[in-house]
Amino acid sequence: MGIRIQRAEQGDRGLVVAVMEEAFHHDPVSNWVFPDEAHRLAVHGRFLGVFVDVALAEGRIDVAEDGAAVALWLPVPAGAPEEEDPTPALMRQTADPDNERCELVGRLTGTVHPHDRAHAYLLMIGVVPGRQGEGIGTELVRAELERCDRDGLPAYLEASSARSRTLYERLGFRCLEPTVQLPDGPTMWPMWREPQAG
Repeated sequence: MGIRIQRAEQGDRGLVVAVMEEAFHHDPVSNWVFPDEAHRLAVHGRFLGVFVDVALAEGRIDVAEDGAAVALWLPVPAGAPEEEDPTPALMRQTADPDNERCELVGRLTGTVHPHDRAHAYLLMIGVVPGRQGEGIGTELVRAELERCDRDGLPAYLEASSARSRTLYERLGFRCLEPTVQLPDGPTMWPMWREPQAG
């Protein structure tokens, strides 16, 4: 397919948040965190904006040139973190202070995140609904995976739906145990990909 990819800068924050908000509006995890649709519309952008800010500060955000898709990546060093990750609490504080699910989703995924080896972490990827199924998301992910392969670096993510899990399996990711079972909610699948030669 061969899409052109740009790296987002601070000035692109609004675009990235808008793409993520549209892409994840009906995602099973977003629906679990914010079950009321009107409320989700009001606060979802603030919630996703925390991820965007972390990726802009500490990682990279790849954007399809036409703005239809974004991928947020973080470098994760080997070794257990020395401090508790402040991001889950910030997600709740920023988006919806009375909603413990804002924080819980980050805490639960954090407990299963592997730290024995350095890796590239696909924090989130979003494609606007009208462009899903065209392969744009696959191209965005594949571009970073090619870098991982060149550098001998594994990659990690959490799939938030069975559909996305299947896509990631086609890209060489394999499910890890345990899965993340959100209380009275959907399953998330931690997935790992070893660097591939050739």
